[in-house]
Amino acid sequence: MAKILLVDDDIELTALLKDILELEGFEVEEANNGLEGLAKIDSSIDLILLDVMMPKMNGTEMLRRLREKHTTPVMMLTAKGDEIDRVLGLELGADDYLPKPFSDRELLARMRAVLRRTQPNTETKANHSECLIYQDLTIYPGRQEVLYNQQPIEMTGTEFALLSYFVQHPGKIIAKEELSLEVLGKRFAQFDRAIDMHVSNLRKKLPLRSDGKPLIKTLRGKGYLLIEAI
Repeated sequence: MAKILLVDDDIELTALLKDILELEGFEVEEANNGLEGLAKIDSSIDLILLDVMMPKMNGTEMLRRLREKHTTPVMMLTAKGDEIDRVLGLELGADDYLPKPFSDRELLARMRAVLRRTQPNTETKANHSECLIYQDLTIYPGRQEVLYNQQPIEMTGTEFALLSYFVQHPGKIIAKEELSLEVLGKRFAQFDRAIDMHVSNLRKKLPLRSDGKPLIKTLRGKGYLLIEAI
């Protein structure tokens, strides 16, 4: 049973969402502003549902502070059509966003997609020693750990899932549509910046190639390519 931290200053909405999530088998913790939300973060939280507009500390500031110490998956709840909040949230390391108003069905589907890509499956957990090796990168799916020359690289669950997918398809041009469906668990929508921002964040954490260029190359109009030589 996944434990969800719901951070939103809308008391009525929070109560409604808590009832819905608990009926679906989730354990729910509540907070009504960013400061309260930060105080409730611990290793038991599997996913944070985070509103943007809140008193005392808004959602983007809470996310910024959260990412200084934690890689806990975060889904931002944004105002419909407010692209600035969405892009900023993704830049700061949010795993997904959902515009308000949203349906119960869409919320649950997106939550489960985030949980699937950020939590190792049962088979992988059974053997933490299994790994993927790509040049000087070592990836341990069982414990969601990445090492470069035996030094750890901190990543969010979504960044880890993206890297794992790229490493399993080296030298292949991967379209945004494929990444969105296979990694984010949702169909790619026109003007959706999620994949672009996640790849951008991942690039910043990976080593550069010997020529000083990023390991993941952008091919305009086609997608992304993991270069086969650093």
